[in-house]
Amino acid sequence: MKRIFKNKAALAGAVFIALVIFAAALAPLIAPQDPSSQELTQRLRPPSAAHLLGTDDLGRDVFSRMIYGARVSISVGFFAVLITVVIGCFIGMLSGYFGGVTDSVLMRFTDIMLCFPTFFLILIVIAFFEPNIYNVMIVIGLTSWTGLARIVRAEVLSVREREFVLASKMLAVGKPRLFFVHILPNVISPIIVYAAIGIGGAILTESGLSFLGLGVQPPMSSWGQILMQGKDYIYIAWWLSLFPGIAILLTVLSFNMIGEFLRDVFDPKT
Repeated sequence: MKRIFKNKAALAGAVFIALVIFAAALAPLIAPQDPSSQELTQRLRPPSAAHLLGTDDLGRDVFSRMIYGARVSISVGFFAVLITVVIGCFIGMLSGYFGGVTDSVLMRFTDIMLCFPTFFLILIVIAFFEPNIYNVMIVIGLTSWTGLARIVRAEVLSVREREFVLASKMLAVGKPRLFFVHILPNVISPIIVYAAIGIGGAILTESGLSFLGLGVQPPMSSWGQILMQGKDYIYIAWWLSLFPGIAILLTVLSFNMIGEFLRDVFDPKT
């Protein structure tokens, strides 16, 4: 805690993320209007006291849609990374601990997954399923575990030869207890760092999918969807592109700064 207060960038990122999560959690109380309420007489109005961030082409309040969009972005980021961490840790721990044929098979499968551009692989999968928030979470999580699996494997290769692991084997400790009590706590540091940075990446991916019309579908709002709607009015309604773009930028940057801070904290050399 002392170190994070000394690191101004990480502190600023943590405060911003806390504000976004707070706004998303209390969206019904904070949002001044229903994000789906249309008022065509108020369409494409610039920011004002009545509409803090202006209105869109259907007269909907952009500020309200941004707050509810934070729910989508944060949910996708956390749940997609949760899936990534579970799969990456499972494959990395099995590969690193057992070695041999198991290691070769799992790592070759990981190499095959790495050959596919992740974003285009996500586009292909989404194209075959109904685009909604749940499918977006699952697809991002299922296609983003390869880097973590390699990191966990490398850590497990080091940990499995240490004295406390060898002592546990001699005491006939079961494999589940060996994995989750003795090995996993000693490789958790890089997992936390990867997860913090991965949340920002997942939010960016969801925004890209929504911008292409393959992410969250109306009437549910997301930052990428608002950005997509604003591209047709960028010369006459600049606020439709500016505010969601800034929100995406600051959120992803904040998670990256927190990830860099955690990397420094868990680095034994520092």
